Amino acid sequence: MEDGISDVPVVFLAGIGGVPAWTPFLEALATNRRVIVPSLPGFPGATEFRHLDSLYDWVVHTLETLELLGEPTFDLIGSSVGGALASEIASLVETQVRRLVLIAPFGVFLEDDPAADIWAQIPGPKSIPNLVCSHPERWDALWEMPADGDEIEWSILQTRSMEAAARFLFPFGKTGVTSRLHRIGNATLLIRGAEDRVLPAASNAVFADGIKGSVRTIEIEDAGHLPEIDNPEALVREINAFLLDQEN
Repeated sequence: MEDGISDVPVVFLAGIGGVPAWTPFLEALATNRRVIVPSLPGFPGATEFRHLDSLYDWVVHTLETLELLGEPTFDLIGSSVGGALASEIASLVETQVRRLVLIAPFGVFLEDDPAADIWAQIPGPKSIPNLVCSHPERWDALWEMPADGDEIEWSILQTRSMEAAARFLFPFGKTGVTSRLHRIGNATLLIRGAEDRVLPAASNAVFADGIKGSVRTIEIEDAGHLPEIDNPEALVREINAFLLDQEN
């Protein structure tokens, strides 16, 4: 958690791989907001997750984690796999979520335009970075092992985070959220990287069409599936403009 100047905190549910370290995206976001990044089970910062076997388990656990914050209201940002959870949370506790930001959220499967299967990639250090980032070297920098780290444990950490996401998204990333999008009445910003190779643009369009609240959709140039890694400066500019816009 990092302190900024706003009374309403921002909660960030991280994308593929989680957040192994404080990132430039979070640092920029925290210049004028209090930023909270929950460590969800299996992702960096937490371990036990195999007791969570369904989407329902994951949504309830995430909701209980957010309730522990004791915040009457917050802005919620969810990226990728975290976006799947964020959309479910918003459909359940609309009054607690002030504004919603979804960055290439999982949850929709389109037979004629399917998502890339992130769990079927050829093993190797470059398979995931090259798929989820337009600047894979920035993923590599984020996941650089600490000087005092253990190589085996660091590898397990990365594998564990992928398995954790698979618990509620495998095999097709379909959660059934389309039947619940009408419950989201929050002003929502839908974002995707212009070079996203994981989810098709049509996936975000389904969210935009289904959400009851006002929806603004944008693309971040020079960014892949995880704009928070590829182009954090542009992403934060768009998010701040949306969160501070009193007309929404």
